[in-house]
Amino acid sequence: MLQAQLTIDPAHRVAPVRRRTFGTFVEHLGRCVYTGIYEPGHPTADEEGFRGDVLALTRELGVTTVRYPGGNFVSGYRWEDGVGPRDRRPRRLDLAWHTTETNEIGIDEFVRWTRIAGLEPMMAVNLGTRGVQEAVDLLEYCNIPSGTALSDLRIANGAKEPHDIRMWCLGNEMDGPWQIGHKTAHEYGRLAAETARAMRMVDPGLELVACGSSGSSMPTFGTWEATVLEETYDLVDHISCHAYYEEKDGDLGGFLACATDMEHFISTVVSTADQVGARLGSQKKISLSFDEWNVWYLSRVQAEAPRQDWPIAPPLLEDHYHLADAVAFGSLLITLLRHSDRVAAACMAQLVNVIAPIMTEPGGRAWRQTTFHPFAQATQHARGDVVRVEPVCPTYETAEFGEVPVLHAVATQDGADTTLFVVNRSTTEPLELELDAGPLGAGGGAVRIVEATTLTHEDVYARNSADDPDRVAPRPNTSHRSDPLRIVLPPVSWNVIRLSRA
Repeated sequence: MLQAQLTIDPAHRVAPVRRRTFGTFVEHLGRCVYTGIYEPGHPTADEEGFRGDVLALTRELGVTTVRYPGGNFVSGYRWEDGVGPRDRRPRRLDLAWHTTETNEIGIDEFVRWTRIAGLEPMMAVNLGTRGVQEAVDLLEYCNIPSGTALSDLRIANGAKEPHDIRMWCLGNEMDGPWQIGHKTAHEYGRLAAETARAMRMVDPGLELVACGSSGSSMPTFGTWEATVLEETYDLVDHISCHAYYEEKDGDLGGFLACATDMEHFISTVVSTADQVGARLGSQKKISLSFDEWNVWYLSRVQAEAPRQDWPIAPPLLEDHYHLADAVAFGSLLITLLRHSDRVAAACMAQLVNVIAPIMTEPGGRAWRQTTFHPFAQATQHARGDVVRVEPVCPTYETAEFGEVPVLHAVATQDGADTTLFVVNRSTTEPLELELDAGPLGAGGGAVRIVEATTLTHEDVYARNSADDPDRVAPRPNTSHRSDPLRIVLPPVSWNVIRLSRA
C-alpha cells in the first residue's frame, strides 16, 4: 500500500470559493437543447416544454452559471432568428455541426429556463460572421428596460423585464481554423476591442470575456493571448481558456494526470496576461474564464466520415463516461479550485447529452453519468475559502507529463469545517493518507474526519446507464474509523473527506 501525508494549514489561503467555478454550457449542438433541456410532450415537461427531470438533475448537480448559445454554433448564429412567434422563425443550416437549426429555442426561452433552474446566464456574441452592430443590438434587446426598438421588441415577445445578462463572451475560439470566420490574433483583437468598447457604451458595468486559445496545443498558444490582450486589456475583464482531455492509446496513468496540462495552461496564461499588463503600465489584473473544459473523446469524432445530410438535433458527441473519466474529471475540478485566485469562472461543457454529466432518452428516462458525482459533490461541499495543500506522496512516470504525484488534492475551509477533495491516480495501489490537521485546531478542539465518501469501482471502465444508473456512485469510506486522521483511498478514486473540530 502506498503512503502519503497531507498538511492542512488555513494560512495557505488561495481565495474565496467562487460560485462561478461551477458553471456549465448549453450549445445548440446535437441533443443538448432539443430532447435535452427542451422536449414538449415529454411526460415531465412543463407548459414551456422544458423537461422536469432534467431541471431536477440540473439543480442536484448544483451548477451556478450557464454559457449560451455556443461554442462553435455561435460563430454563424443570427440571434434574431430565435425571437418572436415560433411559427415564424426560420430554419437555418448550422455550418458548425452540419445540422439544421429550427430556432424553437432562442434567447427569451433560454433565459426563462435559467430563471426556472436558478442559474445565471452567460451570453456569447457572434464575432465570426457578424460584428459590432449585431452584438450591440443583442445587448440592447436583452438589457435595456424599454423605450427603444429592440427593447420594446423583447417586451412584445413576452419578456417584460430585461434579461440583465452581466457576463458576455466576445466570440468563441477565434484562433481555431475550424471556426466560421476564423481570424488572426491581430484581426480578432481589433474586432473584440471595438465590440467591447461599443457594448460598454450601452452598459458600462458588463463583464466581458476575450477569446483566448482553444487549447494549449495550438501553435499560436501564448502569442495569441499576448496579441489579443495588447488590443483589449483595458476593455475586458477575463480571457477564456478551453481544454478537453481523453485517454490515448490505453495510457490510463497518463490520462489520470491530465490536470497537469491544465495547471500549465492556467499558469502560462496568467503569466502572459500579467506581462502584458506590466508592459502597458496597468494595475489591473485579467482573470481567466475557463469556459469550456471536460473529458471529451475528440479523436473518435475526428475519425468519423463527414456527414452529407442536415438533420435536426441528431445524437452528436454523446460520450458515455466510465469511472476513470470521472476521476480525471475530478482532478480537473481540483485544478480549477486550486487556482481560484485567477480563475474567475469555469464552464463544464456541456450540461445534457453532449459530453455531459446528464443523459436523456427522447421521451424517456434521464440519468447521471459518472462525471455527475464529482461535480455535484464539489458544488455541495466547497464552501468558504480555498486552501492550497501540497501532499508528500509517491510519484509515477508518464509519457506525456513526465513525473507526477500519485495524489492530487485541494481543500476548502468554512469556519470550523474543512473539506478535502482528493484523487488517487494510482492504477493499481490503494493509498493510505495521513492528515496533519494540527493548524486547523489552533482555535481549540481536536480535528477529526466526520464523513468520507469514495467514487471508485473494481472495473475502471464501468459506466452508468438508464438501466443501471447507480453502478458508479459515491459510497461511504469507513476506513478512517480506527484512526480519525488516517484514511485509505482505493486506486483510481475520487474522494471527498470532511473534517471538523470536535
